Amino acid sequence: MGYVAVKGGQDAIANANKLVDYFRWKGRTKPIEVDQARTQMRLAVDRAMGEGSLYAPEHAALALLQVEGDSFEAAFHLRAYRATLERRYFSEILNTREMLVHRRISSTFRDIPGGQILGPTRDYSFRLLSPALLEASLGSIEKFISDLKDEIDPSKLHQMTTYKKVIDIFLKEGLMSSQASPDEDRRVFDVTKEAIKFPVPRSAALQMLARAETGALMCMAYSTMRGFGNSHGTVGELRVGDVPVRVVDKRGRLRCVGKIKVSEAEMVGGGGGRRGTGNAAGPKYSIGYGLCFGQNETKAICMGMVESALRSPNPDNPANNQEFVLYHTEVIESYGFTNHLKLPHYVTFQAGLEGGRRITRMNEEKSKQVPVSAGGGEASND
Repeated sequence: MGYVAVKGGQDAIANANKLVDYFRWKGRTKPIEVDQARTQMRLAVDRAMGEGSLYAPEHAALALLQVEGDSFEAAFHLRAYRATLERRYFSEILNTREMLVHRRISSTFRDIPGGQILGPTRDYSFRLLSPALLEASLGSIEKFISDLKDEIDPSKLHQMTTYKKVIDIFLKEGLMSSQASPDEDRRVFDVTKEAIKFPVPRSAALQMLARAETGALMCMAYSTMRGFGNSHGTVGELRVGDVPVRVVDKRGRLRCVGKIKVSEAEMVGGGGGRRGTGNAAGPKYSIGYGLCFGQNETKAICMGMVESALRSPNPDNPANNQEFVLYHTEVIESYGFTNHLKLPHYVTFQAGLEGGRRITRMNEEKSKQVPVSAGGGEASND
C-alpha cells in the first residue's frame, strides 16, 4: 500500500533535493575534486570502502562528496552501486605475508623480526588544531615534499618490504596451535549470496565483521574490556600495507590483477592453559583476527577482539552473542531501519492512536455512570 503523502508530495521531494544542493553551494566555495577527497581524506575514503564492502577509492571519494561527508550514506551508496556489478571472478586467498608494509607494530614484543615500523600515524602526536592548514597552498606542499626528500639518505633506505609474522614466535615456542579447533565450522560462506542462519561459520562472521560499522564494532569490543566479557587481547601484530590480489582466468592461469591496501590485526588472547594435561602442558594463546579495507586500524583491532569473543558464546555478554553482534553492527541494516522512521507512518500510528482514544472514551463513559449504593438505591449527589 502506498502512502498518499508520498504519492502527492513529489514537488516537495524535488524541492528538498534542490535545497540539499543549495546548502552545498550557497557559500560559493570552490568545488572539491574527487582526487582531492581521495588523497586528502584517505581515512574517510578507506572507512567508506570497508563499510560499503567495495574496494573502489574513486567511487568512495565520489560518494563522500555526494553526501557531504556522511559516512553512513556513503556506505549506503557504495552498497547500492556494488549490487549492480557483475561478479566475474573470485580471488584466491589473500596472503598477507606478501604484504608490502607501510606500517607494522606489535604490543606483545619490543623487538620483532624486521623491527617496529611506525609508518603514517597520528598515534604519537598531540590532538591540537593546526592553524598551518589554513595557509596551505600548492607551493607549501611542494616545499614540504622537496624538504622531506632532502632529509632521506639513499644509503640508509631499507629495501625489505615484506616481513615474517609475529605469531611465528608463538608457533615456534609451542605457545599457540596452528590447527583449527575440531568443532569449528570451516565452511566457506558467502554472506552476499546465502541467507544467514545462526550459528554461522567463522568465515561468515569474519565477512560481516569486515564490513560492519566501525563505531558499533568499537562499542562491542570496548564492552568486552569493561567487564561484559573476558576478552582483553593484546596487539600481537598490526599491519597496514598493500596485498596482491590474484584470480584464475578462464584458461586456468593464475593472474595478479592488482593490489589493495588493508589493515590486519592479530589480537593475542588466552594464555591460561592448565599444565600437565596432555599436549596442553603450558599456557596456550589464541588469536582474534581482524582485516578490513584501507587504513582503519581501530576497526581491525576491534574486529579481532570481537571475533575472538564470538568463538566463546555466552548469552550474558552482548559481544559473545553472534546474532546480537552481527546483526546490530551491520551498517546498512541498522542505518536503514533507524532512518526509515523519518518516513510516513501515518497508517500504523493512526490505528494505534485511534485505539487509544477509543479506550479513553470508554473509560470516560464508565466514570460518568451513576454509582449504585449498597442498598440498591441511587447514590446521593450531595
